[in-house]
Amino acid sequence: MDKFTKLTGIAAPMALVNIDTDMIIPKQFLKTIKRSGLGVNLFDEMRYNLDGSEIPEFVLNQPAYREAQIIVAGDNFGCGSSREHAPWALLDFGIRCVISTSFADIFFNNCFKNGILPIVLPQDAVDVLMEDAKKGANARQTVDLEAQTVTTSDGRVFSFDVDSHRKHCLLNGLDDIGLTLEKAASIDSYEAKAAQAFPWA
Repeated sequence: MDKFTKLTGIAAPMALVNIDTDMIIPKQFLKTIKRSGLGVNLFDEMRYNLDGSEIPEFVLNQPAYREAQIIVAGDNFGCGSSREHAPWALLDFGIRCVISTSFADIFFNNCFKNGILPIVLPQDAVDVLMEDAKKGANARQTVDLEAQTVTTSDGRVFSFDVDSHRKHCLLNGLDDIGLTLEKAASIDSYEAKAAQAFPWA
């Protein structure tokens, strides 16, 4: 998993509330167990017409936001059914951070496990960030995980809370497997002692 330390990037404004996981990655794309290749189908039904052509009004189809790395979203982002494909699709597109007033619990947890930082801020802060994001590609926002701040393109700073364990994992690029491998020496030592104590096992 890639480390998340400090990100300065384009923020895409998505003011819709209750963006659910089926909107993020529709069910027909859940057949794969690969984490790559899903970005092209991110927000598929909002991005494309039935003939496969792009819907120009959708924010991520607009030239200013094609390289967005941050989404500033409406309330209750990631609700609906549990599917890890949702953060996979966001990450494959290039999204590393989503900012909202609230997230669905399962989606929120899955983001951390896949290298995406979900940030919860009060409505007034999200409103400011949303307006800043509407300025387009030149209005880049900065997310500093170490300092736990989000800074607008014109220098306004908002602080956010994050669980210390999850912060450690993101800063060091540790998913569940990475956390286990941190204890590799202890595991190897235990296995060696167990082999001696129980040679028949």
